[in-house]
Amino acid sequence: MDISNLSQIDSPSLLILKDKLEGNITEMIKISGNVERLMPHIKTNKMENVVRFMISKGIKQFKSATIAEAELAAKAGAERVLIAHQLVGPKIDRLIALIEKYPNTTFSSLVDCTEVVNETSEKFSRKDLTANVYYDINNGMDRSGHEVNAALKSALTIASKKQNIDLKGLHIYDGHVRDDAFSDRKEKIEQGLEEVLKIVSDLKTEIGDLEIIAGGTPAFTSHATEINRTLSPGTCVLWDWGYGDKFAEQNFEFAALVMMRIISKPKTGVLTVDMGHKAVASENPIENRIRFLNHDDLKLVSQSEEHGVIETQNWDKHKVGDIILGVPYHVCPTVNLYDEAHIISNGKWIDTWKIEGRKRKITI
Repeated sequence: MDISNLSQIDSPSLLILKDKLEGNITEMIKISGNVERLMPHIKTNKMENVVRFMISKGIKQFKSATIAEAELAAKAGAERVLIAHQLVGPKIDRLIALIEKYPNTTFSSLVDCTEVVNETSEKFSRKDLTANVYYDINNGMDRSGHEVNAALKSALTIASKKQNIDLKGLHIYDGHVRDDAFSDRKEKIEQGLEEVLKIVSDLKTEIGDLEIIAGGTPAFTSHATEINRTLSPGTCVLWDWGYGDKFAEQNFEFAALVMMRIISKPKTGVLTVDMGHKAVASENPIENRIRFLNHDDLKLVSQSEEHGVIETQNWDKHKVGDIILGVPYHVCPTVNLYDEAHIISNGKWIDTWKIEGRKRKITI
């Protein structure tokens, strides 16, 4: 990859290829069929400037993982933000403060039990405010949400009638369905929703229509075929090779790269780069953390905080100071390791964007 002034950037660094970013947003809108259906998850990019870029393309609503991410979306001009977490304790107070500070943005959060519905109701009542909530549904992920069982219908009814609570809909994240073949994924996703959709239908007369916010990037193309669902992909805005290798029908391109330099050649066949645990997500096995661009001879074999150790059969061809670029396997936690990203456009570094959402707190 030819970037004319790449040598001016310190390493390790995160690079964002602006043309690929724009192309991915365009493809995301195309898949959705209607930009109004999109509620992209910003936990992947965590950047106010990326949110502004998406808003410029007509996207008005976003999903966030944290209150800080929700605040950066509001600062960027988002009309609507769902915090895709069940907030407890002080986080409910922070949500109220967020609502009061950004009145032009409509905020909502998740609940999955009566205890949190009651706590949220009590705290919002004291402020004479109404909490917009989505009931989080566990239809197989087993990470959060109310299990799809006989008690779910009662839980939804209780939430719909609670003081200072406005039950807007259901949130269903089926990230456990990751079959390579689209047809297999689609079949499992729809099977997992059958009972949930029946409950929604049964309750329609009593509590009205409920919006269905469904899926992440793996399920994006499946849910996109169902016109009555709100779609919340996130990874596809930047893309990574973990998803790129699996989901052939999703035509996204790598828009985020990790830049590193060779800092030592400690022995024959071994290179050391300044890409340690602090530079790329390290929750996966060592062989799955990064894919080097244009260097098939390089194999990452170990990491420490500041160092990455690479084996190569072409040791003599590599020099101390050489720049190497790589695509992370998991881009979301990789972005979270950096305070800023360097923006590349037309083969040149043109700007630097802050990654505000990696903080737990911005102002609220």
